Amino acid sequence: MPYHKNKQQAFQAAQQGMEDAQELYFEIVRDSANYGHQLKHLKQEVNEAYQQIENALEIASETQKTQLEKFQKDLSKMVEEVNQYH
Repeated sequence: MPYHKNKQQAFQAAQQGMEDAQELYFEIVRDSANYGHQLKHLKQEVNEAYQQIENALEIASETQKTQLEKFQKDLSKMVEEVNQYH
C-alpha cells in the first residue's frame, strides 16, 4: 500500500506544479508590466513542474501516465507561446 500512496503523492505534486506554472503563465499574459520578473519566476515553476512530472512518471499508473504526458505537452505549449510572443 505505501507504493500506491507514493504514486498518488508523486502525481499530486506533478499536478500542483502544473497548476502553479499555468497560474504564472496567465499572469504574464494579463500583466506585461512586470514581465521580466514574472518570466524568471515562470521558468523556475516550469522547470520544477517538469521535474515533478518526470519523478511521477517513474512510478505512475497507466492512467496517471496519460495525464502526466498531457501536462508535459501543455508545459511545452506554454513555453513556446511565451517565447513566441515576448
